[in-house]
Amino acid sequence: MQHITAPELAAWLADPARPGPFLLDVRENWEFETCNIAGSTLMPMNSIPARIDDLDEDAEIVCICHHGARSMQVAAFLERNGFGKTINLTGGIHAWAVQVDPAMPKY
Repeated sequence: MQHITAPELAAWLADPARPGPFLLDVRENWEFETCNIAGSTLMPMNSIPARIDDLDEDAEIVCICHHGARSMQVAAFLERNGFGKTINLTGGIHAWAVQVDPAMPKY
């Protein structure tokens, strides 16, 4: 599993020459409604095993949660199940709010 910082992910998303990753937000519905990164897809952590077939094994998948622990567990789970390009957002959505988008609500 790879790791990416919030500023690195922001630069990646802003780079038109580079295909964007699939942003997999593994938080709960209320967390996603509070704040999220534009373009991300919500799949709460406990739904991943049942929805794994909805994900593209060949895609670069950036896993996102509140602080990075749940997303790291999901990224590891995906790796064990054949996903070779999983990336964990270090510090999660909180790091994004602090380092990239200070206007984003924090909780």
